[in-house]
Amino acid sequence: MSWQPEPRGLNQLLSLLRDAISPNNRDRVLVQQSLALFNDIADYNSYLIYILVQMTQEDNHTRAIAGLTLKNNLLNHFDRTPLPVLEHVKYISLRSLEIPDSDVTVRRTVGSVITAIIVRGQVINWPQALTVLVQQLDSTNPLAVEVPYLMALDTLQKICEDNAKDISEAKIDNIPVLDTIIPRLIPFNSNPNTRLRVLSISTTNHFITLQSASLLLNMDNYLQSLFLIASDEDTEVRQEVCRSFVMLLDNFTESVLPYLNQLIEYMIFCNQSTNTKVALEACDFWNQFTRLQHLHGYLVPYLPKVIPVILNSLIYTEDDLLMFGGGNEEEDLHPRFNSRFRNSSRYARYAEEDSEDDEDDQDDDEFFSEWTLRKFSATSLEALTSAFKSQVTDILLPLLSQALYSKDWQIVESGILALGAAAEGGVDEISPHLPEMIPFLIANLSNPNAHVRYITCWTVSRFSGWIVGQCTSDQGRTRFYEPVLRELLRRILDRSRRVQEAACSAFSTLEEQATEQELVPYLPVILNHLTRALRLYRNRNLRLLYDTIGTLAESVGSSLNEPACIACLTDIATSLGIGFLPFTEPVFARCVMLVSATLQSTIHYDDYDDLDELDDEFIVVPLDLLSGIVQGLGNTVEPFVKQSTLLPLLAVCAHYDSRCEVLQPTYALIGDLAKACFSTLDPYLENIMPELIRQLENDDPAFKSARNNAIWAVGEISIRWSKEKMDIHIQHILQSLIPLIHPHSLSIELQENAITTIGRLGIHSAETAAHFLPQFNQAWLFRSRSMRENDEKDSAFVGFCNMVILFPHALNEVAIRMLLDIIGQWQSPSPALALLFDQITSGYRGLAKKSCQPITPN
Repeated sequence: MSWQPEPRGLNQLLSLLRDAISPNNRDRVLVQQSLALFNDIADYNSYLIYILVQMTQEDNHTRAIAGLTLKNNLLNHFDRTPLPVLEHVKYISLRSLEIPDSDVTVRRTVGSVITAIIVRGQVINWPQALTVLVQQLDSTNPLAVEVPYLMALDTLQKICEDNAKDISEAKIDNIPVLDTIIPRLIPFNSNPNTRLRVLSISTTNHFITLQSASLLLNMDNYLQSLFLIASDEDTEVRQEVCRSFVMLLDNFTESVLPYLNQLIEYMIFCNQSTNTKVALEACDFWNQFTRLQHLHGYLVPYLPKVIPVILNSLIYTEDDLLMFGGGNEEEDLHPRFNSRFRNSSRYARYAEEDSEDDEDDQDDDEFFSEWTLRKFSATSLEALTSAFKSQVTDILLPLLSQALYSKDWQIVESGILALGAAAEGGVDEISPHLPEMIPFLIANLSNPNAHVRYITCWTVSRFSGWIVGQCTSDQGRTRFYEPVLRELLRRILDRSRRVQEAACSAFSTLEEQATEQELVPYLPVILNHLTRALRLYRNRNLRLLYDTIGTLAESVGSSLNEPACIACLTDIATSLGIGFLPFTEPVFARCVMLVSATLQSTIHYDDYDDLDELDDEFIVVPLDLLSGIVQGLGNTVEPFVKQSTLLPLLAVCAHYDSRCEVLQPTYALIGDLAKACFSTLDPYLENIMPELIRQLENDDPAFKSARNNAIWAVGEISIRWSKEKMDIHIQHILQSLIPLIHPHSLSIELQENAITTIGRLGIHSAETAAHFLPQFNQAWLFRSRSMRENDEKDSAFVGFCNMVILFPHALNEVAIRMLLDIIGQWQSPSPALALLFDQITSGYRGLAKKSCQPITPN
């Protein structure tokens, strides 16, 4: 192989790779874009393998970055890699296997490159790789060659992890590859080097679930090697041993049968390990055991030892509590509302409080998805109770009688968790004790400790069937059902997000068990709590709350249409979306009737325009609910709008001189109708649009929310109304909105909707709107940079770009650079916007200097 890099291109690539790892580099996106240009160079991967393996004088982090880039190139563009380049990469990689680099990161990166080639190209097309790996494992002096061993085993482990099935089926010279590999791995299980022991066991483990015939041929030797290191001092080795035994029990049951008693004792010992990872692997053994019914008799004598160990494993560890932020996770949560104001008039009064983001919810998602020792233990206890029934509960219940009344909250919490875990499989055995246990659980729903409240919600839900069943008597209803219902609703509004989550899930389960008869008498109070929760919750728990509301709707049916429930349905209709459809007709009709009757009551006034005497709630609440229905149902709401007198009523409510409390939900509903069923609104727009435009200039602070909704509604209308009709209003709209986005403007709350609407005017009326571009382009770009990417911002930029393409000289150099910077940072533009971005970038290319040139191939 005589390939050599071209020096200029090599230096250019090295410079970019160094920039990629520099902690002071703020232009990482630009670096990545520049690196992406190299993909068009045929021998790009040859440059990368050269830097990784042959440039030993270079910084090892730079070399590793080159290797990781190479690995990703191979995984993502394997079929586009020229064959000579691929062969060169293979050759250099294998040479690095035979003569390992001194740096461990570089060695592991080379292993990742080899793995990528085998994963994409299949081991059958590169048998030399396995041949070299096996040769490296055949050295006669293990102590003298730990580095080659480590590199070979580390690479082999990666290959088997990503491509176990391919390896298990592969043959070289008509001999199964594993017939050669497995016998060479087993001796490493007792190697003095800890890392080698871990790698050899973990590599073999990949073939247990595949029930490899090669492994079965060597099973006795493998089992003996595991028992020899069962008490290994290294916890990672014991973890791999436990994992191996668990998989062997499930996949090679007959092979481990002679050792089963010994194995059970070993798992009881490991389940008590102070290392939670070892204990976790051992705990899974009991769950696997329950699936093998023909072996149950072996475990029965050990249950008095197993159950206390599992119960002890349910107690929070210090690490668990640290992850939750301490011993009692409490949070002072404030309501969250829509900052656009448009969804509900009630939202506008609190919009300024919505200043937080949802990153902490994402962190919660990540943590709660992990399988902890507690979760494994609870799952194993549930499985054991389902499999062994009274043989488990007879041991468990006396232990719980002590745990539940402990003075240590952690022990109490673990006892409540154990009770819930045993509920499904042991309900017949536990039921006689529930008249005493349920009041205890009800009391703990108000426990000062959030962890106890959280787990109590879950455990209560596990006995929902029994609790609902008590409604057959007045005593059972008042002693069990009503207190549980009341406390779960309180917990739905808990200050802790985790408790909210558990309470929503528990209440959904209760709803599923209950019938209309058990729920309808309490419907107003239920809806009141759920509506309050909609304003309190963040993204993660909102999804659970939607499910709770949907389950309620299914359970109570048309009872939701009672007058006492209507005021609570606004947010719920929006949340349920299409799920609200069965209830739409009567609710929609009643809302329109309330608005109509209230307006009719003003007819006797001489001044028809003076609506000051109206009772706002009889218009505001129905309009809010109609907005919720329109948002939730989308275009499926059109038949209900057509069959009603809603639109003529809106034309009256939209009058500029109406009260601000009426205008705000009116304009929000107009915008929602424009989005959902524009054709029904179109005939009324010639009367409605002038009223909206007049509101754009209303500086009265009391009308700020109405003004904001009017700005938003104009934007929604502008992207749907005909060009001829819209062009008439463009000048007036822009003259009203442009002052709102300039630096001296004090109307910060209005700026985002103003930016969106100004941009959207260019979608259908770019020729007219572009004449005003010099007046607002720089301020518009500056203000728009901080807006989140979403459909509205996307559409606003589509319109803005249309204007720029028609009038490119309207932007000065500062504005051009600002626009190009925004384009470069945009993560996911729509296809239409991406095309416009390309046109603009090409048009301004002469004004922007390139940061680098692609290397020239040899």
